Amino acid sequence: MKKFGLYKKEKLCSSRAVEILFGPGGAEFSNLSYPLRAVARRDPQRKSDASVAFLITVPKKRLRHAVDRVQMRRRIRESYRLNHHDYPLPEGDRIDLGFVYVADRLMPYASVEKAMKKILSELSAHFSDKQ
Repeated sequence: MKKFGLYKKEKLCSSRAVEILFGPGGAEFSNLSYPLRAVARRDPQRKSDASVAFLITVPKKRLRHAVDRVQMRRRIRESYRLNHHDYPLPEGDRIDLGFVYVADRLMPYASVEKAMKKILSELSAHFSDKQ
């Protein structure tokens, strides 16, 4: 596999998993680093061999224009793609991860990347400590 690639198996597609992740008591880890909020939980029942399955949400309430939502989704995905290898998780863990965009305007890539690095470092520390 390529080091910086993102693959289909890394997408969180299951509606049941998304409902559990964002439902009451579903999140094991929650962190706000403006302009992103991250929510994560362990999911040992997931059949994918990827250690992390993630999704990105940019609410219509925050960014009204579809073009802006797509642009922010691309910036968040690119930031995740370039930085998620720098923060390893324990072997054998299956983690569901959701990113929610919380700003009400377009943010530059630099601020998204800074927030992503902070979230990923805290996520790695959280799940490494919980062994």
